[in-house]
Amino acid sequence: MKAGFRAVGALAGALVAGGLLAPGAAAAAGTAAPTAPTVAYLRTGDVYVAAGTAVHRLTTDGHNARPRWSPDGRRIAYLHVGGLWVMNGDGSGKQQVARHATGAPSWSPDSAWLAYVAGCDGIPTVFKVSAGAATTPPGSPVPLLPGTSACTPGGMSYPRQPATLAGKLRYDDAVAWSPDGRRLAFRGGDCQGVYDDCLTVADIGTGGQAAVDAYGGGGEIYSGFAVVPAWRPDGARLAWTAWRDGDEHTAAQPVHVNESDPAGAGRHQVGARDDRELAYYDTTRALLTATRNGASWLVLMNLTTAGRTYLRPGSQPSPRPGSLA
Repeated sequence: MKAGFRAVGALAGALVAGGLLAPGAAAAAGTAAPTAPTVAYLRTGDVYVAAGTAVHRLTTDGHNARPRWSPDGRRIAYLHVGGLWVMNGDGSGKQQVARHATGAPSWSPDSAWLAYVAGCDGIPTVFKVSAGAATTPPGSPVPLLPGTSACTPGGMSYPRQPATLAGKLRYDDAVAWSPDGRRLAFRGGDCQGVYDDCLTVADIGTGGQAAVDAYGGGGEIYSGFAVVPAWRPDGARLAWTAWRDGDEHTAAQPVHVNESDPAGAGRHQVGARDDRELAYYDTTRALLTATRNGASWLVLMNLTTAGRTYLRPGSQPSPRPGSLA
């Protein structure tokens, strides 16, 4: 493992030596090339890590999704053929840690655990599993939130969705562990007893839940969804990808990114139409996926000025902690 970490460090050094911006991308976007983080991302079903002109393809089978850097910047968790896997930042040491997962995993702040969603008697349930620490054997997941019945994680069956952007995102069970380790944001929860779809923030210690966004039922007449949550590093803001359909054209909202405080107050849209999968780097900068000329592109966004720089083709970005000055 130490040798693998040394290899990660060597790779990270090579990657950080350049900016993330692909050659010519800044000129095409009409902006100066910014300093940008080392980023793990997806392209054509494979995980890549890139910065500047150094691009490394870490998987080759085309059946992967949702890469997530660990907080210590050493490993990447990702989905592979319905399972949850972990690898070193250079692609070595691939290891399956859970058999079933239906959305992006999230690391605990100490990089020891992974939270993810799997079926529990047919109900989406958040589990945690060791990411390699000695606290519990890998592959022995337990429910993360208090009050959840113990069960063996299983697969989930969701309705077949159209191959539209909204259809692909609707049932993504991504979770997000807060930077202080005390809260968890996830799609669904107790609020689904009232609404058709909702986003929840739960207290991991007490199990208390609060709906941050909701659609259909409970006085909300519009259908929609709220998925792929992400915490700002200071824990003061939460972002997620949303979509809303309504009877009136003015009520409909294409895929977009919302942001609020953890209780849902001060909600507002971030970015532009079809922006999605926002991943904060710090309190003023974030990466997200946008649509450009019909293709998915990684975008570096200034959250204060709304300035955007298109970086390279890809989606599902995860910036490596500590890689941006």
